[in-house]
Amino acid sequence: MNAQIIACERCPRLRTYCAEIARVKRRAYADRDYWGKPVPSFGDPAARVLVLGLAPGAHGSNRTGRPFTGDGSGDFLFPVLHQAGFALQPKAVSRDDGMTLTGLWISAVVRCAPPGNKPTPGEQRNCAPWLDEEIGLLSHLRVIVCLGKIAFDGFLSHQLRAGHIAARAGYVFRHGAEYALPGGQVLLASYHPSLQNTNTGKLTRPMFLGVFVRARQLAGLA
Repeated sequence: MNAQIIACERCPRLRTYCAEIARVKRRAYADRDYWGKPVPSFGDPAARVLVLGLAPGAHGSNRTGRPFTGDGSGDFLFPVLHQAGFALQPKAVSRDDGMTLTGLWISAVVRCAPPGNKPTPGEQRNCAPWLDEEIGLLSHLRVIVCLGKIAFDGFLSHQLRAGHIAARAGYVFRHGAEYALPGGQVLLASYHPSLQNTNTGKLTRPMFLGVFVRARQLAGLA
């Protein structure tokens, strides 16, 4: 499925934007090769915990080709995953840095970097079948951690499409929110580890770590 995602051309605006970013590059990465394609998911195929983000960063995942790798959000996320026992090492810089995840899978509701970090509703719908298929393949999945409201809403849309829930009523996004889902899975919500949230103190490391400690407990990995 990851190979199919990499070859996806469903959203012309996003494909044009990602290719242009990869061509022009940011000055700090002028000597680096950019990935510039849809970003595949990453982690342990036998994962009990799914981390769901918004979309690749223009100079992070769109450059490195791996979720949350090479940007400020990843610099905040991976040390926490390491401390919580999910990641082999605390730093993620490239696809060949030796990073491995145990018990955890990282994905996103949109697989291409969007302008302004804002995919359109149509682009989110275009990407939705990938998430539906992916969740179906994660046969050991017990806990879903949604980073930010767009990821939270995207997962609820999946639940509606799959017929697992009848409505969104009762599922309210807030940091640390926890919801039991039909079928025994649990949905956890967290603020996104964007620089906008971490630099302002809206999301602190103890707050973020608490979510993943709880995810381990709920997944039976404690």
